[in-house]
Amino acid sequence: MFHHLKIQEIFVTLQLKFRISIINIFFVRLMGENTKCNSDSECTFKCKPEPEHVLRRKLDLLLRTGQILVESSADTSRIKRNMNRAAAFLGLPKEYLHINVDYYMLQVNLSDETHSFSKMQRCDRHGINMESIQGISKLTWRAIGQNYSLDQYGKELEHIASAKRNYGDWMVAIGAGFACGGFCIQFGCDWPAFFYASIAAILGNRFRMYLNKLGSNNYFNIAVAAFISTILAWLSHFISTPEVEAYLPDFLLPILHSSTPWHPMLACALFIVPGVPLINFVSDMLDDHIELGLVRATNTLLMVVSMSFGIALAIKIFGIDNFVKNLSMIPHHSFGEFALAAAISAMGFATIFNAPKRLMPWIAVGGIIAVCFRNFVNLGPSNGNIGLDAGPIVGTLCGSALISIINIKMVHILHTPHQCITIPAVIPMVPGVLMYRALYALIDMQGVVGEVTTATHNAINGSLLIIMIAVGVDIPNIFARKWISPKRKRKLDRLIAERKAHGEFVDLNHVQNDSNLENGKSHS
Repeated sequence: MFHHLKIQEIFVTLQLKFRISIINIFFVRLMGENTKCNSDSECTFKCKPEPEHVLRRKLDLLLRTGQILVESSADTSRIKRNMNRAAAFLGLPKEYLHINVDYYMLQVNLSDETHSFSKMQRCDRHGINMESIQGISKLTWRAIGQNYSLDQYGKELEHIASAKRNYGDWMVAIGAGFACGGFCIQFGCDWPAFFYASIAAILGNRFRMYLNKLGSNNYFNIAVAAFISTILAWLSHFISTPEVEAYLPDFLLPILHSSTPWHPMLACALFIVPGVPLINFVSDMLDDHIELGLVRATNTLLMVVSMSFGIALAIKIFGIDNFVKNLSMIPHHSFGEFALAAAISAMGFATIFNAPKRLMPWIAVGGIIAVCFRNFVNLGPSNGNIGLDAGPIVGTLCGSALISIINIKMVHILHTPHQCITIPAVIPMVPGVLMYRALYALIDMQGVVGEVTTATHNAINGSLLIIMIAVGVDIPNIFARKWISPKRKRKLDRLIAERKAHGEFVDLNHVQNDSNLENGKSHS
């Protein structure tokens, strides 16, 4: 009888404990993120113990996300926004997370008053890959919205990082070549000169790509590519001389003869123009990322100096005359020709930047809008054109700002980052004539005050035009980002709250040391 009563008592006790457990589970789920535990004894359901190696893997995935963005030439604000979104998916609390973005190093630290976990990642390869920038942006939103597993997220990250580029080497070279041909039209050349400039740029860029694969110094490769392109463009002018034309069949003369045989030299090396680093530099400076902005500015300057050295060396060796001294800055083509050239240049640079193929039509339209509006604001009655007659500096600023404002809306329609569709569209406005005038003035300088003044004047005006391109792109985007960010923040906060309610966030007080876990397994 005693044993029977004892068994019954045990059974009732077990029932009671089970009911209490069910009530606790219900209570914790009802309270959601407001439920918090302060000790191991209180942590029954909400704060799931997390092994240290899982936490470190999360930090690795976060660093890998940032590495792909840095090496794809995303601006710093975008890198941090995407990394913070990835951290929210990974369950890394923002209040304990510290991210440092440098040009060659990424650092993340997760720490509170008593715990600290840090990891670093080098970023050695720096290129331009807008497909990757777009891919990471979409992935971070998709991962947090669809509750990806770590394996799934890591797999998609590596797919983005290892994906073949949208365009092969020769396709990129041809795109860069035609982009330079489009520049040549902007500078006033005829269509035979367009093809001469394109051929010189294609071969110069292809040789640069070959040197890059050999692993030689990037700035050396730029100088060599500029040197080769300049020589080929210079050689092309002989085709239009009477001595060579005398040996050409009559049916080829209208095709091969150019009335602007020197213009290809103005554009043949402009595939090297560091448009993305320049715009990222301005964006970083305006967003208070001063240190990284200065590094990008230095990189931009070194690329321009390398390009200029290659061009100057070719000019000196072959004794090329200063043909650009008296070249008119006033466009004389029709708006239709300028529109076609702008579309060609924009799409050409988009191939260099590995922009998604589906964006190409809008990038072409964007180039047309930017260039034609620039010309309308720049030109006017003073030079026999229709327009506002406000000058090239104001015109360049207005052209780049207009397409930037339009693309603020287009990013939601096309589901792509702003820079992927804006930067290729504004590159065709680069002032090649002023750049070459400054370069020739520096080469021919004999110490005369007037020569110094001329070189400085052209260099300053050319630099101002380039800066206006960057400012016109960045300022509307920065203001729009401030306007749009509250809406995106509310969406992200809602997703974060859902993940917290399901216990997906890391609690540093409940990270289990891997050695302790192994000891626990052995004891069991």
